[in-house]
Amino acid sequence: MPDAMNWQNLLSTTRFRMKDGEIVPTVTPSTQEGADALRTDFHIDYDRVVFSGAFRRLGRKTQVHPLAEHDLTHNRLTHSVEVASVGRSLGNRVGVMLQAGGFLPSENTPGDIGSVVQVACLAHDLGNPPFGHTGEDALRDWFRRPENSRYLQGLSEAERNDVQTYEGNAHSLRILASLEMYRNKGGMRLTAATIGTLLKYPWTTLHPNGRKKFNIYQTELPFIECVAEELGLLRLGTHHWARHPLSYLMEAADDICYALLDLEDAVELDLLSDTEVESILSELTFTESTWHAQSSRQRCAMLRGIAIGRAIEDVAQTFIMHQSDLLTGRFQGKDLIALCSPEVQNTLEKAKELARTRIFRHHTKLITEIATFPCLGMLLDLLVPAAHALIAHGRTDIRQSLALDLLKNDDPVLPDDTLYQAYMKILDFVGGMTDNKAAQMAQDLSGLGMLR
Repeated sequence: MPDAMNWQNLLSTTRFRMKDGEIVPTVTPSTQEGADALRTDFHIDYDRVVFSGAFRRLGRKTQVHPLAEHDLTHNRLTHSVEVASVGRSLGNRVGVMLQAGGFLPSENTPGDIGSVVQVACLAHDLGNPPFGHTGEDALRDWFRRPENSRYLQGLSEAERNDVQTYEGNAHSLRILASLEMYRNKGGMRLTAATIGTLLKYPWTTLHPNGRKKFNIYQTELPFIECVAEELGLLRLGTHHWARHPLSYLMEAADDICYALLDLEDAVELDLLSDTEVESILSELTFTESTWHAQSSRQRCAMLRGIAIGRAIEDVAQTFIMHQSDLLTGRFQGKDLIALCSPEVQNTLEKAKELARTRIFRHHTKLITEIATFPCLGMLLDLLVPAAHALIAHGRTDIRQSLALDLLKNDDPVLPDDTLYQAYMKILDFVGGMTDNKAAQMAQDLSGLGMLR
């Protein structure tokens, strides 16, 4: 096994699809046309994500504030677009430095690095369920309750862990690799480079940290085995690989955006003042003049843009400084930002702390988050017992049969499915809902919405 990854493999444009039950490599017309193609392989990746139903649904999914009515409040779609923009800038800057240092393969351009990171950023939240991280907690909680343990009998440890640990990162990969476009035949069939960059936690639930964060369900494990081999990702253990170096840029772009941009939502909702946000940004922007700003809101936005630019420059430099460790899987930092300048670290940490103390615990947000548990729990109360009755006992009552019909236009539960397959289909269905759809369906199923 090689002791280091290399950029030639890490930027592979190979795609994978299912054929006769086997995962096989494939190419796109862009690859066949060569360097002069109007769209590069990574541009094709971008287009496939943008035109997917999963991406459009992000427009009705929570970023920080569930079911927000304010026009300027971020949702998962606007957040993903902003993260992709920062990720592209980070990737382009790193690409230029890699080329200047002689590290970039001759057939690649600095823009290829930017494009790969951009697409991974664009897709990184596709798997987030309704109501954001609270939705993840609600789905996990249902399957971990002692009274529901009977539904998990017969599952392997890995399968049981999967259904008890709904993970947005893993479901993002599942959407790309299995559900969208070519369902169960390779999904969107994105390039190996993009898939690798998306893997922030390249391990399964059997990893020691797998019950907290992971990227790979058992359903996508054979696919990732092929992708990891193609990219030359270093194997660190059973079903555990070193991260693709560019995944650190995706992670940094996400951190920068949710730390700095989510504060603007709090200003719009009158949870924070402009001056409080300006104070947070001052360490990165103290030398900049904003005399031409026409309002405090405009000045705040200008300072935010300056701060993001400074953070991008710092993260890119940090990446290059630690490139060798990233390629050998020996990078010891928590993330790139943890090794950036004190100014960048302090600014982002102060922004996150302000969000924790003044935004995340605000009573209006707490009420909606508490309601998330009975909302999603009601859907699982209906669907899981119905699937269990069909597969474990071979029969359903009338209500259970009607319940399973809810999935018939997506990926229906079939009598010859395993329990694990059935539960993953249910999690695909519930997790794929928008905030509005989940809330409306729970209300309708309760009977309270019958008369309007």
